Amino acid sequence: MQVKRTGIVALSSFYIIALLVIGELLLYKDNRESSRNKRSIFTRTNPGNETDLPLIFVGGVPSSGTTLMRSMLDAHPDIRCSPETRLLSWLMLELKEWHRGEDETHRLAEAGVVPYVLDTAVTKFMLQIIKHHSTPKSFFCNKDPLLLLDMIYLKKLFRNAKFIYMVRDGRANAHSLVSRNVTILGVEPTSYRTMLQFWNRASLQMYASCNVLGEAVCLPVHYEKLVLQPVQTTKKIFEFLDIDWNPEVLHHERHVKETLSQFEFLTDQVKKPIYLDALTSWFGKIPLDVERDMAKIAPMLKILGYDPNNREPNYGEPDDFVSGIVKY
Repeated sequence: MQVKRTGIVALSSFYIIALLVIGELLLYKDNRESSRNKRSIFTRTNPGNETDLPLIFVGGVPSSGTTLMRSMLDAHPDIRCSPETRLLSWLMLELKEWHRGEDETHRLAEAGVVPYVLDTAVTKFMLQIIKHHSTPKSFFCNKDPLLLLDMIYLKKLFRNAKFIYMVRDGRANAHSLVSRNVTILGVEPTSYRTMLQFWNRASLQMYASCNVLGEAVCLPVHYEKLVLQPVQTTKKIFEFLDIDWNPEVLHHERHVKETLSQFEFLTDQVKKPIYLDALTSWFGKIPLDVERDMAKIAPMLKILGYDPNNREPNYGEPDDFVSGIVKY
């Protein structure tokens, strides 16, 4: 699915987000050259420094396939991902509150709580949650969808971290959230228009941050490709992670009971093998006035490779594994 060019409105929004992340980009810049070697960045660790751990962060807009992705990773014998705790996203929200105004920033500085102190505390807290909320394995993974809004800051804390950014057609995303009455970051699921606007804002920020970090550090994964061509897609993911691919990742349903939480979205779906129903469940459900304004409401659709004017898109053909022709 090719990412296409967009118009002036989408580009203007893109640059706004780029400005928001430029401060953290400057902090990240010095380490950019060392991240060009994909293999070395993920495998070189210092046993005495846990911030060098090759952590895997999975995220995206909620209901974009993050639970499926983390379930597939959990099926790998060397990876421990486990259900989301939401603690890390809440921590990021609190961190922003602490720096919301100059008065609070000065108050913290006067008390000796300078940015380095906060960064150290946040790093240790995150490591405790990621490492100890389930049985450890060789590679640690954390799935918390909206945490990827802060992936540049996370890369500053964990220099060997990698990010899997789940991307899904925003219309399907909005339908999933609205139909299940899910409130995200205070956004009430009152309308498809409101939810698509939220999807667009969050997608824009994650997409911009992913581009800043580069392809050696952040991998966008289209949900539609993951369910239609899981063999090819998961092999690409594990090449990115520099971890040997294992066919068990295609059979997440065999392992998901060990790591399933009733509080995660769509847990009923990840109990099943890969299936295609969710690809088209939104067809005919979006109000006509929203369909008419889709290109203006969600310009990120076009940037991410979706046609905002096609109301029933064909996402591709299933591979031989999904079709049942080839077994693993």
